[in-house]
Amino acid sequence: MSTNLEKNKMARTESKMLSLGTKAPDFTLIDAITNKPVSLKDVRGEKGTVVMFICNHCPFVKHVNEELVRVCNDYRVTGFGFVAINSNDVINYPEDSPAKMWETARKHNYTFPYLFDETQEIAKAYDAACTPDFYLFDDELKLVYRGQLDNSRPGNGIPVNGRVYLHGYILCPSPAVSHLFYIDLYAQYLQLKHQQN
Repeated sequence: MSTNLEKNKMARTESKMLSLGTKAPDFTLIDAITNKPVSLKDVRGEKGTVVMFICNHCPFVKHVNEELVRVCNDYRVTGFGFVAINSNDVINYPEDSPAKMWETARKHNYTFPYLFDETQEIAKAYDAACTPDFYLFDDELKLVYRGQLDNSRPGNGIPVNGRVYLHGYILCPSPAVSHLFYIDLYAQYLQLKHQQN
């Protein structure tokens, strides 16, 4: 995914806009942690599924790594599935090789699969152009959010706290509202919807 981009430039690229409502593209990729194939079906959550495009070398990913683990641990128990995918070209970015992915996952105690998209076909299917890039799908695997974790960046002084924005998401057709990574209010929405039914 980084073949034609200068080092670290990809992380500064604005997230592209896969259309809201898009069905999650299917995949089966090797998990660098277990060395076993993992599919979308395997990681799908009852209430929603989060697909994260990350890599090892990106300073923007390093900046939010701990928060990714916290968010996953907090929301996985509520019915959300999580998976991370690395689509980088290991020739140009050897630090993003599967062996290094395993090391990164161990170092940060990843509790979600970390898959290697060697052909970059899955990144293309998701229109993923930067790292980190996040895709939140609902219980029917329809896209309800795509974009960033929060407004924190290395050196900008804003604390990394995905939870600040996790309280802001609800199903909404406005792109202006749907360009931050929200889960919590969506979970509340599902609970309210269930109660009404």
